[in-house]
Amino acid sequence: MKRPDFAKTALAVLLGAAMLSTGACARHQDKTPKLANLKAEAALPAANLSAKVDQDISHDPDNVLLLDLSNGGRVAIRLMPKWAPHHVERIKTLTRQGFYDGIIFHRVIEGFMAQTGDPTGTGAGGSKLPDLKAEFNSIPHVRGSVSMARTNEPDTANSQFFIVFYPRFALDKRYTNFGRVIAGMDIVDAIVRGEPPSNPTKILQASIASDNKPRPVITAPTAAPKISIDQLNNSRSN
Repeated sequence: MKRPDFAKTALAVLLGAAMLSTGACARHQDKTPKLANLKAEAALPAANLSAKVDQDISHDPDNVLLLDLSNGGRVAIRLMPKWAPHHVERIKTLTRQGFYDGIIFHRVIEGFMAQTGDPTGTGAGGSKLPDLKAEFNSIPHVRGSVSMARTNEPDTANSQFFIVFYPRFALDKRYTNFGRVIAGMDIVDAIVRGEPPSNPTKILQASIASDNKPRPVITAPTAAPKISIDQLNNSRSN
């Protein structure tokens, strides 16, 4: 049996961390972190938490975030106060203020994640509320995980968050994992890719399930008028 190559494993982890810190999940423009910062973050204690998530939307609706997107679908996210109480409270506060309504997914990387929550659409914006102290935890970043974006510095999460397309364990204990998609992951998969996308997917409405807000009406695009043969024959174009 081959022995694991610890040097290659360590290099892969550092390379993954560097990629993330150069902007993959950044709220502001990031710089490559110093090794001292990486060591400090890695030393943060992990809480003994359960990664189990209730998939039933009807249960505890005060901790279910609903995102109605411009692609016509609805995403339900189970918020987990036990994992990150202050981050969950921030998401609920901003949602009830209508902060996320109309905001685009400004950074969507194929095979990685979809990021939103910046009213400027640039990745450099946030809310007027103060930044949050990190609540890094032991919950793994699996498909559907919802986590807060930040800069190089741990305590800089504010309003931006991202949804993970595929497992990304290099994010564990380095970004605050506060929830998971429990319905509509196919809708997340349909979010338009790009950094930023040329035609970005938008959050039409974010709401907390217990508030029972009606779903927004999505107006179907007006069909282009049919062009007749006579019109083509009479065209002035060359």
